[in-house]
Amino acid sequence: MPKAADIAREYMETWNRRDWDHYRSMMHADYYYMGGDGVKSQGADAGIGVAQMFATAFPDGVIDIQRVIDAGDKAIVEFIGRGKHDGDLMGVAPTGRQVSIPVCDVLEIRDGKIAGEHEYIDIMTIMTQLGVVPAPATA
Repeated sequence: MPKAADIAREYMETWNRRDWDHYRSMMHADYYYMGGDGVKSQGADAGIGVAQMFATAFPDGVIDIQRVIDAGDKAIVEFIGRGKHDGDLMGVAPTGRQVSIPVCDVLEIRDGKIAGEHEYIDIMTIMTQLGVVPAPATA
């Protein structure tokens, strides 16, 4: 059975290739997605929906893995999401701006598949880089 870290790396690289069939095949039947808002969405369609939303908003987007920590039945993945905003993102029309966003995913692994995904991403940083909200004032 592959290690959690190996499964996590493959999962991220599958997103980079936009191989949605393989992406779905990596998800356990009990898969759920939980974003930074704390809302838990059940099923592979939830995870694929989020993944495709970002892929549509950033067609050239890449996940640049910084570190993967293997924790037995979990993998912690720190990565930088980079790309040019050329598609709709949660109702924000394309700005043509580049973004570089730090993200942390905690993946629960069961039976060699992703059973749960907790994604920690700072949406305000994305919106600031897109120019949708002003940058916070500095002291």
